[in-house]
Amino acid sequence: MSPKSIPLPPQPAADPDEHDAAPSRRPVPAFAGGAVIGLLGGLIGLGGAEFRLPLLIGPYRFRALEAVILNKAMSLIVVATALPFRAATVPFGAIADNWAIVLNLLAGSLLGAWLGASWATRLSSRTLYRVLAVLLVLIAIALLFGHGSTAASALLSGPWLIGAGVVAGFVIGVVASLMGVAGGELLIPTLVLLFGADIKLAGSLSLAVSLPTMIVAFTRYSRDNAFATVAQNKVFVAVMAVGSIVGTFIGGHLLGLVPEQVLLPILALILVVSSLKVWRHG
Repeated sequence: MSPKSIPLPPQPAADPDEHDAAPSRRPVPAFAGGAVIGLLGGLIGLGGAEFRLPLLIGPYRFRALEAVILNKAMSLIVVATALPFRAATVPFGAIADNWAIVLNLLAGSLLGAWLGASWATRLSSRTLYRVLAVLLVLIAIALLFGHGSTAASALLSGPWLIGAGVVAGFVIGVVASLMGVAGGELLIPTLVLLFGADIKLAGSLSLAVSLPTMIVAFTRYSRDNAFATVAQNKVFVAVMAVGSIVGTFIGGHLLGLVPEQVLLPILALILVVSSLKVWRHG
């Protein structure tokens, strides 16, 4: 009698997120992806992190929390370089003259960034995908209706303005932290409409608020195990960040080449389609 074969234990199904995605994360694709995203952002006067997030989750196949943390790392690099780049147009003295506005928003955004990062690390992967999908739609709406805003003077005054600034900063800090973005798409309309800032000045003030806000969120993310993905993908992060900077620089010089009436709806549509894919990914 032939011996009975010993049944093998059932093998777990392969996790699609664990397949080798290395080819898409190599330097050339990373630089190209960063450059395209930076170009889109530069054309509308932003860093493009909102468009980078779906790219990290989709073609580069990072998990939601990893994508957020990597996006935050690259956003930090891009913003840190963008602030001195803008000094020729908006000198640091102009930013210093408006220190009260920066501190007003930071009073809310720093707390929002810390809490947003804490919530992101505690949410289940599925829930975080869904949250990111909803936020991408909200960013698309802000892109359509908030970009190019103009205001002659502050919307409120006195304690009401300070209170509104803290609340707005808190909300922006949470959103920026959850998505790993600088938050310029929300900060610039807030600075223009709530504080009556000139649009060029608002761009630089938003960077002055974003930088410490992102550092706080980054510090909170560093306490989570997923933060190790930054060290594991440091070359990818550096190369894609450089690509983003180059793309933003080129896009900034092409600013006005494509009419906003054409460009903004297209970019908003990209965000909505990306939102659907991120939602389904969850």
